Amino acid sequence: MKAMILAAGYGKRLRPLTEKIPKPLLPVGKYPILAWNLLLLKRHGIREAIINLHHLGEQIVETIRDGSGYGMRVAYSHEPEILGTGGGIKQASLYLQNGAFLVLNGDTLSDCDLTALIAAHRSSGALATLAVREDPDAADWGPVMLNDRSRIVQINGQPAASGALETARHPHMFAGLHVVDPAVLDAIPQGPCSIIDVYIELLRRERPLAGYHFSGYWSDIGTPERYAMVQRDAAEGKMGSESIYSRLDESKNQ
Repeated sequence: MKAMILAAGYGKRLRPLTEKIPKPLLPVGKYPILAWNLLLLKRHGIREAIINLHHLGEQIVETIRDGSGYGMRVAYSHEPEILGTGGGIKQASLYLQNGAFLVLNGDTLSDCDLTALIAAHRSSGALATLAVREDPDAADWGPVMLNDRSRIVQINGQPAASGALETARHPHMFAGLHVVDPAVLDAIPQGPCSIIDVYIELLRRERPLAGYHFSGYWSDIGTPERYAMVQRDAAEGKMGSESIYSRLDESKNQ
């Protein structure tokens, strides 16, 4: 399976840190955020990834290069115009079209069991399977409603309420990791767009989307406060049962 890492954004809420360095290259401990995401992919047997680029993208290429330093094969999708989470995936269609693929945000860190996420997708019969988390602030992130069969019935309050919501569980939040069937590529319009808007349109068409319940470590590095928090978490080894520093060092040497 191939993966796509979304890394084209401006990181506006982290300015001035992101005025001279793209957010996915901000250091967490000794390594950039992107290195942790490449490690996560490799740990679950995914060795090929494409990274989309816009804001200061040349720095990402200079740092990651072809990915061989991380035991990966990395390609790039350059966006002269920033295309958003949906448009970016659409532009990379030729790379992604030969089977289900994994998408993850380049500005989040997690220890999600990608192997289990992929297995859940393969057994779901859904067009996409989104990793979702229970969170008391789910409404602030954009609530995702699931029924008792882990089918997604509503995202951000859309489509409008229906009988399906009567059996929906309490709101979850989307963790920014999803396994996507290539059929979704045809549903993404050309030009800038959000993949969430595409998923809402698929729900309107009654096309199946699934949720995978994820409760491990997760952090969105969207604000100075959250960046400081993830730095502390990394130093304290909270991203897994082993030292994350030793895991990355070992991975780079394999």
